[in-house]
Amino acid sequence: MHILGRIIGIGALAATTIALAACGSDDETSTVTTTKATAQAGPSAAQRPATPSKGRECTAEDIRVTGDFGAAPTITIPDDCDPPKQLIVKDLSTGSGPGAVAGQQLTMNYALVTWSDKKTLDSSFDRGKPFQLTLGGGQVIDGWDQGLVGVQEGSRRLLIVPPELGYGAGGRGIAPYETLVFVTDAVSVGK
Repeated sequence: MHILGRIIGIGALAATTIALAACGSDDETSTVTTTKATAQAGPSAAQRPATPSKGRECTAEDIRVTGDFGAAPTITIPDDCDPPKQLIVKDLSTGSGPGAVAGQQLTMNYALVTWSDKKTLDSSFDRGKPFQLTLGGGQVIDGWDQGLVGVQEGSRRLLIVPPELGYGAGGRGIAPYETLVFVTDAVSVGK
């Protein structure tokens, strides 16, 4: 009789545990579903959060860059205009030779300033080591794969990359929906 009581007690405990786990499972499923629904309803990478407009979009001419090819640039982003919504490409100094095409090897130096805080986030100049990539190979953000087409060896190029062609919702230390400002030096093209 004593053994039967234990079996019944263990059975009741097991049934209670299973019932509670099942209730908890429903809650977890609701939370996951809610989270997924919220994530799907949130802004996509192609949308930017609403921020007060300053009345006009910045152009390449609004960004101040000092320094010569091969030296770390100083990049100054103004406070009186909005980040551009399209990729902006401007050669600050022109090199020589044929322009880069998809599939070619590039060796680039670069400095990156984030629009929101106007601070240098990364710089191969500071590391003393250029970055190698295959243009159009998907090894870099779309803003680079598109913005470096036609660059000539020895050119210094400004790239203003909207979030849709950068890191979108964020990642790799980049804030969500961040506009990126790069100054790139084409150390070699096609070698």
